[in-house]
Amino acid sequence: MIFLASKLLAFLVQPLAWVAMLLLISAVFVRRHPALARHSAFLALALLVVIGWEPLPDLLLRQLEAQYPPVAAATALDEYAGVIVLGGALESAHTWVVPGQSSLNDAAERMTQVLPLLQRHAHLRVLFTGGDGELFAGELSESERARRFFEQQLVTPERIRYEAASRTTYENAVMSYQIADVDTQRRWLLLTSAWHMPRAMSAFRRAGWQVTAYPVDYRGGVRTPWTHYSMDQGAKKWRIFLRETLGLLLYRLVGMA
Repeated sequence: MIFLASKLLAFLVQPLAWVAMLLLISAVFVRRHPALARHSAFLALALLVVIGWEPLPDLLLRQLEAQYPPVAAATALDEYAGVIVLGGALESAHTWVVPGQSSLNDAAERMTQVLPLLQRHAHLRVLFTGGDGELFAGELSESERARRFFEQQLVTPERIRYEAASRTTYENAVMSYQIADVDTQRRWLLLTSAWHMPRAMSAFRRAGWQVTAYPVDYRGGVRTPWTHYSMDQGAKKWRIFLRETLGLLLYRLVGMA
């Protein structure tokens, strides 16, 4: 039920879908209610202008990303059992068409930033968690795609465990906790996008994990020039902020965070 709700939420928080809905209202009522049609069309145009102005969503994203500070490279990690890597950085299964090549998306740092950790700290293990978050699952689960990625990076298979059934952040936390030979009594680093970290940390702590945030994939930056304008990037950033904010609220309402 939560999985289906998350898919519905993902659609509803797309600002361009709001623009399309306003334009549809304008088209439907242009003859019977011309005033309403004009107002809807004007609002759609105004929304388009606001969506593309990046300083505003960047400001909001920085509020999410600042909740958990980055971990310094020189930090001693001897007390940690390993790194939990959340899925979400791998393109859909249907794009994995070239043998020996990985297909990563905008959140690629979730996969790439764990590699220096493994090189610097030989004792750390990796727990990758992610089944398939698509509404209609593909042939390759996300864990299988992750396995192929780590093999291509020459990471020793014995250092990595995979959880391949979860579809949401909450399921990531609960199903990973149930893996028999994973020591949940020790501390773990939780590696995911900085903007996703508040929801992820809440879910994992709720599930019983002792986790320390290891944020990567920052989107808001330090400050954004006022002249930055991109309809594409602005829509993506608004979608991320709205999804994470409403997602965390939903998790707290149903007791998952």
